[in-house]
Amino acid sequence: MKHDYTSVKNIYIICGKTDMRKGIDGLATLIQDSFELDPYGDSIFLFSGWSKDRYKCLYFDGDGFAMLYKRLDNGKLQWPKDEKDENEVRNLTQQELRWLLEGLSIQQPKAIHPSPKGAF
Repeated sequence: MKHDYTSVKNIYIICGKTDMRKGIDGLATLIQDSFELDPYGDSIFLFSGWSKDRYKCLYFDGDGFAMLYKRLDNGKLQWPKDEKDENEVRNLTQQELRWLLEGLSIQQPKAIHPSPKGAF
């Protein structure tokens, strides 16, 4: 099982609310059918429900699925939501993932963001 997820190609967050009663098969089906993404790719998928004090993380490590389920004892996640589309999927950077799991918003307006190459 892969323990270092910093080299994962894609980190997807499912904005809005997900039924947290779903297990591995239900979440993999949701990824494939609703969002037309490949659950078998080198990707992490993050889900949260109504209360933002818990999340699930789904990952395929080559020989099976791993699912992490975490409930925070103190505090809540700043889970993004899109007013237009509750089921939007966003691709996060490693930095945005760290911000999210530290209880911060993934949009940090004062952070210095990478600039596009060739911009003067």
